[in-house]
Amino acid sequence: MIEVLVVDDDPRVAKVNAAYVAKVPGFHVAGEAHNAAEALRQSETLPRLDLVLMDHYLPDRTGLEVVREMRRRGLQADVIMVTAARDVSTVQAAMRQGALQYLVKPFAFAGLRAKLEAYAELRRTLDGGGEAEQVEVDRIFGALSAGGEPDLPKGHSAATTELVRRALMAAGGPLSAQEIAERTGLSRQTAQRYLKLLERTGRARLTLRYGDAGRPEHRYEWSTRA
Repeated sequence: MIEVLVVDDDPRVAKVNAAYVAKVPGFHVAGEAHNAAEALRQSETLPRLDLVLMDHYLPDRTGLEVVREMRRRGLQADVIMVTAARDVSTVQAAMRQGALQYLVKPFAFAGLRAKLEAYAELRRTLDGGGEAEQVEVDRIFGALSAGGEPDLPKGHSAATTELVRRALMAAGGPLSAQEIAERTGLSRQTAQRYLKLLERTGRARLTLRYGDAGRPEHRYEWSTRA
């Protein structure tokens, strides 16, 4: 079993997230914490801890500060940020602190389940040990980013899908294909193709904005129901 610590400042939200975790086969809720001090205490005292679902907005310290302190103390549990923080600086800081994934609130059970199942797959790959050829390395680094994605149509790559997904999640609002292209380095045509894919699979929501010329501009934002 993968032992999980659920950290959220709202006890009701923590209970919901813990119930979600318990529904995923192979995962067990080892504890709940509602502030940074308790999260650090349990991280050190639980008999075993594999994964922390970390909220960012805690009453005494931020979730990222807790992660930094965990690493300073030599605590090696993996971290998935589960938070309402949408600003790009927080997302970037989470990546630099070694968070394996970032799930934006509010989300449905399917969203968390996909992240947990991808994490379990990553653990299985790493537990195999031995030396890794490039294909294994690619699979390890892509395990979490590709987790929960459906089979991609021909001509689409998981890496580009993830690039567009991250840009949408970090934006905090609708973006056009041109804006996605500028943020990712893709061509506008490629960005449009992947945005349409995410829309078809329910991961992005399409809205229309009408300009002075009367022609609607297609704009996309990450769906919180994904």
